[in-house]
Amino acid sequence: MVQLIINSVLLGVGLAMDAFSISIANGILEPNMKKGRMFKIASVYAVAQLIMPLIGWFLVTTLEGIFTSFSKFIPWIALILLFFIGGKMVIEGIMEHKGRKKDEIKEDKPVKLTWGALIVQGIATSIDALSVGFTISDYSALRAIAASVIIGVVTLVICLIGLIFGKKIGEKISSIATVIGGCILIFIGIEIFAKGIFGL
Repeated sequence: MVQLIINSVLLGVGLAMDAFSISIANGILEPNMKKGRMFKIASVYAVAQLIMPLIGWFLVTTLEGIFTSFSKFIPWIALILLFFIGGKMVIEGIMEHKGRKKDEIKEDKPVKLTWGALIVQGIATSIDALSVGFTISDYSALRAIAASVIIGVVTLVICLIGLIFGKKIGEKISSIATVIGGCILIFIGIEIFAKGIFGL
């Protein structure tokens, strides 16, 4: 049981790094975020990271051939989703920044992350966790659920830390927060793609 907890915590930390980076971006984007909203946002990533390993475990233990064929598309899916959201944020941020006077920028309220965009982020950053299905394929259903719950809890904590850190930065650079946040998402998409395709 101790070994299960240790392995799951380590897996959780590794898997949560992309969600951590995006949490920083979201904190930058919304520096006035309330604690309740922070918990809800971090929970989306945590639930996604909890569910994906279970889906991967189920697919590996029942449909290994199909899952092996599908797994090569995971980096492409993450890249497309994050590139789309990040690119949209960058374009909107540049347009808004150009279309306002300096005084208006200072008074303007930070852009809020929509729940639709958040869910897409959650899927994009956790889809590589499907591959954890191979790692825990010899687990019983109960052990697989326990491992996934631990991964989800670790992700929740790490994402809350990312949001807090991002908020601190966002308070200082609120006028270009959308552009910076979008660039971070694009970078993460490229990083996931490179890691998945080239093993970097």
